[in-house]
Amino acid sequence: MEVHFAPDVQAKLDQMARDTGRGCDELLEDAVVGLFDEMAGTRELLDRRYDELESGQAQAIDGEEAYLRLMEKTAAQRRRQLA
Repeated sequence: MEVHFAPDVQAKLDQMARDTGRGCDELLEDAVVGLFDEMAGTRELLDRRYDELESGQAQAIDGEEAYLRLMEKTAAQRRRQLA
C-alpha cells in the first residue's frame, strides 16, 4: 500500500522517524493500530451508554445542561490549579 501525505505531514513523519530511529512504515502502522484500538474502545463505550439509556439505568440530560456542567467542572479545576 502506498500513502501520500502533504509535504508538511511528510516532514513531521520523517523527523519522528529520525528522532526515534524507527522506520516511517513502522510508525504509521503503530499509529493506525492505535487509532483502530481507540475507535473500538469508543464504540464499546457508546454501545454501553446506549444500552444504559435504553434500559433506564442512565438518564439523558439536555445538551445545554451538559455544557453548563462541563463549564462548571472546568472552572472548578482552574480554581484548584490557581489555589
